Amino acid sequence: MRLRISEAKGSVLEICWFDLLDSTQKRLVEDIKSKRVQPPVAYCTTKQEAGIGSRGNSWIGQEGNLFFSFALSMRDLPKDLPLQSAALYFMFLLKEVLAKKGSKIWLKWPNDLYIDHKKCGGCITQKVSETLVCGIGLNTHEAPQNFAVLDIAIDHQELLEEYFALLSSKIQWKQIFSKYKIEFHKSKAFTTHIGNRVVGLEEASLAEDGALIVRGERIYTPR
Repeated sequence: MRLRISEAKGSVLEICWFDLLDSTQKRLVEDIKSKRVQPPVAYCTTKQEAGIGSRGNSWIGQEGNLFFSFALSMRDLPKDLPLQSAALYFMFLLKEVLAKKGSKIWLKWPNDLYIDHKKCGGCITQKVSETLVCGIGLNTHEAPQNFAVLDIAIDHQELLEEYFALLSSKIQWKQIFSKYKIEFHKSKAFTTHIGNRVVGLEEASLAEDGALIVRGERIYTPR
């Protein structure tokens, strides 16, 4: 089933729904490379068998949850968006949409959505020529052990339409970053992986481009 919604300035983002995919990210990247589809486009499913997580890990795809990847031309991104912080930007916008619906979800640096102290969603980005592909998994129905389920009931199609409408407005990075800085303190009780290192966030601060600063070292996420 395919749905279409209008974006800003007359462009159209096509939302393609699939009954089953191995990975929305993998399939969309393959189709972008082979030119079967062009940005802006999104692939979505509620059943994913081989999702891609951060650091090369798999994302456990419980059936009924929301898995989607979208591709945007680099020229359609906010002009001031640091590419290395694109995942943070995309996930903060999703958090904003969910928060307006009543969720207590929050964003842990750099790209993980949490309910209380458990992960509820994640994101990975990949640049393909002049296209940026972002894949997101969100536990809306059920979650594996030690993970969280979204704390509100949502309609997947409605959520995506609202999310992509917000994304199409091209809110400047500096506006998103100014909001995220206020919430960053929530991340300080956690750690993050940088390559093979586990880095504590209790003493961390943020640079204006979204990088993490720990004891004078500037750290960018590879995601």
